[in-house]
Parts: sequence; C-alpha cells; structure tokens
Amino acid sequence: MMFSRNMFCMAWVLVGALSSFGVNAADINIKTQYGNVVVSDQVKRIVTVYDGGLDSAFALGYEPVGAIATRGGDNVPSYLQERAKNVPLVGGMQGINIEAVIAQRPDIILAPWYLPEEQYALLSRIAPTIVPTEKGIHPEAWIYELRFYAKALNREQKAEEIIEQVNGRIAELKTLVEAKIPENERGASLLRWMPQGAMVLTTEFFSNAILGQTGFNVTDAGLVKKGRPHSSALSLENLSSIDNDWIFMATLNDEAKGALAAAQTSPAFARLNVAKQDHVIPVHGQLWTSSIGPIAANAILDDIQNVIETKLK
Repeated sequence: MMFSRNMFCMAWVLVGALSSFGVNAADINIKTQYGNVVVSDQVKRIVTVYDGGLDSAFALGYEPVGAIATRGGDNVPSYLQERAKNVPLVGGMQGINIEAVIAQRPDIILAPWYLPEEQYALLSRIAPTIVPTEKGIHPEAWIYELRFYAKALNREQKAEEIIEQVNGRIAELKTLVEAKIPENERGASLLRWMPQGAMVLTTEFFSNAILGQTGFNVTDAGLVKKGRPHSSALSLENLSSIDNDWIFMATLNDEAKGALAAAQTSPAFARLNVAKQDHVIPVHGQLWTSSIGPIAANAILDDIQNVIETKLK
C-alpha cells in the first residue's frame, strides 16, 4: 500500500488536528512489529487496512467502521462482501485515504505485517495501529494473526473457540478424504491462472495448508523457489511438470478466466492426466490465493467439501 506524496503531506496536517484527542483508559499491551502498543479494553470502532484483519474482526464478532479494497478489486474480498455491505471503504491496496480513516474516529487500526514503517508512523497518530510481529507466508499464519488481533480486541477466548471449530471441520473432512480417495490418488496442487500462464502456489500458502490438513498430498513439484509465494508462469507445454491427481485452479478476474477457458481447449491441456480425470477444480482466486483468516478457512473448507460430494459420489 502506497500513499501519494500529496496525500502523505496532507495527512500529517490532518493527523496533527487529532493530537489533542486522548484515548480511553487503556489496559491491553500488545507487542507489535514496531514496538509495544497500548489499547483500550473497550475498543468499539475498528478500521482494518488488511483483508486478514477484516476477516478476523468479523469472526471475532465486530463490524469494522472502515476497510480497504482487496488486491486487484474495487471492494473487499467477495466472500466477505455480504458481511461488509455497510462498511465504508477507506482506500485500496494502492493507497489509503487518510481523510476517510480519520473521519471514522477509530479506536484501533488492524494492519498487515508488511505495513511500511512510514505508513505506520502516520496511522499510529490516528489510533493505536496493530502490526503483527511474524512476517511472511507460513501454514499457521491465520491462527497466529487471529490470536494477535484477538488479544488487541480483548476477544482471546473467542479466538480459541474459532480455532477449535475450524480444526474440527478439518478433521472431519480429513476422515472423508481418507475414506473416499486412495492414498496414492491424493496428490494436489494449487495454481493461479493468469493471462500469461499458470503459476504454482507454494505449499506454505494458507489455502494449501488447509488443503493438506484435510488429507490431500500437496506439492509444488519443486517449481517454487524458497521464500517465494509462487512460481514463474508456466507455458502450456510445461504444464506437464505440475500434472497431478487434483489441480485447484484459481482465477482472479475475467481476463484470466478467458485465458484459462482458451487453454483448456488446447491439446497440451487435454493430454494432462488431471484433465482426463476431470479433476481440474475451479476456485475463486481472491479466496484461495489472496485471502487469509478463519472465515476464509471455512469458505475453503466449503469448497473442499463440495469437491468430495460432487466428484466422489
């Protein structure tokens, strides 16, 4: 997320006007990426500048007063749009509207781990800004983030109940997968189809972690370099390097959907074992490759359950 130069300068003027406003008696101390932050235990007005923060806030029983549009879109992620229909946007991935954030008078701002320090310095003058300490992509990221935000929102017990519920669903689906799919037919990969070709997602990715925990043997076929979220785009001729028992194919927009539809008519695609088995599973790119959080986890589990019920009758 980047601020324009004019917006950045104007924001300092606007934020200066808030300096005379105190905060409520605060008694929750949070260790964040940019130091300790003290938050009131009576938080009511939450602004999120991160899809994962929005997901966690809703899951914990709050309705934020501001959110940003998701990457590549003009609204919050589609799986959250019904819940967030009354939540005003305060920017997008390309920039935060500081005036809009100030107008919401937030008690707290939930931010992502990748928030730059200069943006933190600005937002933290508006309200306590909570930036996770853990960085990068790893299988347990959604659990860590939920607990982190829950502590700041004084909902730690609720977070543990949510984690238990999601893990319970995972265990139930794992039992079904193991009962219905032979062990040597559970290979799976997650691909994001772009106009220039397919990119393989790392096995460390949130949705791949969920997929693996339900009993699928998730692989990136060694195509993703360490520390990277995905591979380079593969040509149609190179798709055989990721041929698998199951491929979950994500698209982010209409252009990508059109490119995938065209590719599926090609001889190279038709030769894939996964295509012959009719095991190419279309999934929503925003949910599977851009989202994180307990609500997203349940939505992904819904998709996996649908695969089991429709493909494995």
